[in-house]
Amino acid sequence: MAFSLVGLVVCSPLLLLAAIGVRLSGPGPVLFLHRRLGREFLPFSVYKFRTMTAGADKSGLPLTAGGDSRITPFGKFLRKTKLDELPQLVNVLKGEMSIVGPRPEVEKYVELFKEDYRVILSVRPGLTDYAAIAYRDEEAVLAGFADHEEAYRSEILPAKIKLYMEYLGDLSFFTDMKIIFATAARVLGVS
Repeated sequence: MAFSLVGLVVCSPLLLLAAIGVRLSGPGPVLFLHRRLGREFLPFSVYKFRTMTAGADKSGLPLTAGGDSRITPFGKFLRKTKLDELPQLVNVLKGEMSIVGPRPEVEKYVELFKEDYRVILSVRPGLTDYAAIAYRDEEAVLAGFADHEEAYRSEILPAKIKLYMEYLGDLSFFTDMKIIFATAARVLGVS
């Protein structure tokens, strides 16, 4: 929680610029709240900067593939740089998420792998983990499939679950630090 508070203060100029960019990119709220399942299957709202046209969550899948027309031009920039995820520091501050942990998922996909998620959701979901690093450009991966949702259910999510279990099997401060540095390197384009 302390790290998220420091992160919010340090990132406040970026948060402000991103909020202005979202506001100027079209009508709709600056933040997008999306319901996910957290620790012990408790639902919560994940905060993100809005990267899609207003009301886009009501049309189409909860997944996006490269070239999705619902994504705004500024939203593409936010997604590529992962700046759209910065408001989740508020989720960390509220105790709903951790800095490192399995990424939170929507209920419909959790239900498909409920037994795995009994283990996965024994910890708080996080901003980053092995799967977030491996699938940093998930939209491009999904774009390679004709049926995006089927690809997510049958290939991508099972691969993520395997990475979540790997993380849980090696849970430690050093693992978390390794993931934080690897995430920073990927975001900054160093690795």
